[in-house]
Amino acid sequence: MTDREEPEPPEAPDDHEFSEGQGFDEPYEGFDLDPPELSVDDPSSVDPVDSRVVSDSLDERVVQNDDVDADELIDVGLSYLGINRHEQAADAFERAARFTDDEDVEQEAWVNKGIAHGQMEEWDEAVGAHREAIFVAEDGDFEAEAHTNLAYALWEFSEDEQAYEHAEEAVRKNDRLPQAWYNLGFIENERSRHEQALDALNNAVRLGFQQADVYEEKQRALEALGRDEEAQAVAEQAEDIREAQERDLVERE
Repeated sequence: MTDREEPEPPEAPDDHEFSEGQGFDEPYEGFDLDPPELSVDDPSSVDPVDSRVVSDSLDERVVQNDDVDADELIDVGLSYLGINRHEQAADAFERAARFTDDEDVEQEAWVNKGIAHGQMEEWDEAVGAHREAIFVAEDGDFEAEAHTNLAYALWEFSEDEQAYEHAEEAVRKNDRLPQAWYNLGFIENERSRHEQALDALNNAVRLGFQQADVYEEKQRALEALGRDEEAQAVAEQAEDIREAQERDLVERE
């Protein structure tokens, strides 16, 4: 499969960013928000500041019915996510899943469809898409991603026990997936199992998860365990990361 990075998950109601396995500084294989190259016959006819050019070009590529390329459709769907056209993204991913004969490509498409529904807070549809991803390819390349994204959707759908089961299954399927460890750590904190939460969050950090959220979850676990000095040090790490991210955003602007 081609290397792709996953889009950022929506924030939970309590402002906690619960990872879908998508959209962090150290993204993992399978999701990519960088749009594929788009071309037009006459570049001089395109206003470079007209944002509609991107979406219109994507529309033209999606509606073609001949020689459907599932990988191309997945790229189109990811590009739609990058411009916040989540409904079109979900449609593109579903078409990719329907047209491919490759189980791993189909699994990737269903996972991404679930993410698109999650961006719209359509948790029922998200759960269905992630369950389909697990069903179509047992031991597939994206099974761990399917489980960790399903855990996220189920948590938002208030199915806490099932969410925990799938968070555990995600790390069993791929213990090198940092977002899966982060999700598990968050749920362990919510269940007041702070020692287990700390172990999971430390695994996420060791595997390259370097977002402020993981350190804030570590702070929460450490404070619950009465390890206040360590919690303060971790809180400072989280603050440093957030400040660095803000500076980076300002520089990009």
